[in-house]
Amino acid sequence: MEWVLLAIVVALVVWAIVIYNGLVAMRQRTTQAFADIDVQLRQRHDLIPNLVETVKGYASHERETLDAVVKARNAAANAHGPADQAAAENILNATLGRLFALAEAYPDLKANQNFLALQSELSNVEDKLAAARRFFNNAVAEYNAAIESFPAVLFAGSIGFSAREYFDIGEDKRETLQTAPEVKF
Repeated sequence: MEWVLLAIVVALVVWAIVIYNGLVAMRQRTTQAFADIDVQLRQRHDLIPNLVETVKGYASHERETLDAVVKARNAAANAHGPADQAAAENILNATLGRLFALAEAYPDLKANQNFLALQSELSNVEDKLAAARRFFNNAVAEYNAAIESFPAVLFAGSIGFSAREYFDIGEDKRETLQTAPEVKF
């Protein structure tokens, strides 16, 4: 009888350890996925000053738009957490949209090789960023489902596992992505 009771206790301990380690692995996956988004955002933020400088040479009297882009870039670079970063990125996307619309009014700028290269590089970073967001949101969905599923729901909250926020770009960004001009060479 003692052996059976001991076997049950050992099985329960092993089972709890397996569940705990699985939750830790999923939490780490969400943290890593968010770090991947952060890397792409930093690359994007690093491109923006070069883009603004290129536009300045052609449209220096459009100071308000250029200042808005720089201000939005700085706010986005200093944002923390998925919700704050998503909100700051939405504002940055809107100001970048105005910057690219401004480029349409300047044919010399639109044909400038440096501007075209920066625009293309920004487009590539946007593609990588979209993939990183999808991966992050998928990792968050798996993690949140795991901590809300039985049996983990019985103890996950009490040992420090809490739901994570999705990186939601919002409706405004979805509309901007659908109406943004394509870069063609």
